Amino acid sequence: MRDNRQPLLALGEAKWGDVMGLGHLDRLRHIRALLVAQGRYGAGTAALVCFSAAGFTDELRRVAGEDPGVLLVGAADLYR
Repeated sequence: MRDNRQPLLALGEAKWGDVMGLGHLDRLRHIRALLVAQGRYGAGTAALVCFSAAGFTDELRRVAGEDPGVLLVGAADLYR
């Protein structure tokens, strides 16, 4: 029997006026862990994406620079 399920590719959070930091990333990691525990297909490898027009803390930028599974998308990235 063929499995036609589509994997979960990414989880994200968007903020317009808030600088995003490690707390936002921790929330996404928690959600991903819950989805893994539920057996959601692809959850374990889903990218974590933070969208923010106001920017990102230095700590979050450092983590994203070290972890290819954490993506930061700013306003300039959206309007190129």
